[in-house]
Amino acid sequence: MSETVPRPTLEAVAERAGVSRATVSRVVNGAHGVRDALAERVRRAVEELGYVPNQAARSLVTRRHDAVAVVAAEPETRVFADPYFAQQLRGISKELTAHDNQLVLLLIEGREDHARVGRYLAGGHVDGALVFSLHLHDPLPGLVRRAGVPTVFGGRPDWEDGRDDVVYVDSDNRGGARAAVRHLAALGRTRIAHITGPLDQTSAADRLAGFRDVRAGADPGLVAHGDFTPGGGERAMRELLDRCPDLDAVFTANDLTAAGALRVLRERGRRVPDDVAVVGFDDMLPVAEQTDPPLTTVRQDIEEMGRLMARLLLRGPDPGTAADGPDAADPEPGTSGVVLPTTLVHRASA
Repeated sequence: MSETVPRPTLEAVAERAGVSRATVSRVVNGAHGVRDALAERVRRAVEELGYVPNQAARSLVTRRHDAVAVVAAEPETRVFADPYFAQQLRGISKELTAHDNQLVLLLIEGREDHARVGRYLAGGHVDGALVFSLHLHDPLPGLVRRAGVPTVFGGRPDWEDGRDDVVYVDSDNRGGARAAVRHLAALGRTRIAHITGPLDQTSAADRLAGFRDVRAGADPGLVAHGDFTPGGGERAMRELLDRCPDLDAVFTANDLTAAGALRVLRERGRRVPDDVAVVGFDDMLPVAEQTDPPLTTVRQDIEEMGRLMARLLLRGPDPGTAADGPDAADPEPGTSGVVLPTTLVHRASA
């Protein structure tokens, strides 16, 4: 059995560098007031000895944990099956790693998990929280506020409580939906349907609003409710075809919904795009490029959204920043939001 090599101590670093233990502590913890020459000697000793600071002790000094909670208001079966969350988490992880911060993932399986997450956030384990995929009347915003941790939300907030410090990152969902439906209309399609996402989420509600902006007088029967899943897309597409067999285009609330809709159209003998044109939303490449035919869709930079959420939390927000252009969405009053632009990506489905 190999012997355990003792970990280098703060005292060993001080002895190697020829300085006091307090000087080593200040350098290791990033404090100011140490001459450059002394700080360089300490850093060289740290490297030579392979010293790793004790995080618990360091936290007592700096009051920082170098850890950020990422709270997804979805069960693990949804988070790990949907490539949207993988892309967003990748962006968050890249930014946190670049700043030597750890990611602590917290998922909401059911209502009973809200109290658990609230206790964890209030327990002083993390320096802040990134919260996304909120649903209407979700208690998480209140729990986060009571926990007193800095927070950035993914998606436009849907609550109004007089606060002026709500920071969020979103995409121009409404403008992207308008672009999708205008494209279908420009192709000469006249019976354009829409499969929504879950309307207790602002992204789905904004995409439905964008559809209605362009098709204000559309037959209400041309709207069917989905849930951002392929199965939801299949159910809604069958409903639409049964109700409106003469439809000639479908705008779906996301790419997974479109994948389900395409399967049903193929089952029903509808050619895409000849008989029915289809446009999705997200431009998730594992989905959009592999559908049959490849999917025309609205691109939002999901990874960039995650990266920007983390950056705002670590570096502080840039209030009032929004996308430019006629379809750009502005932050809600009383919030500091960044709204990223969306673009239409043309492929074979429309």
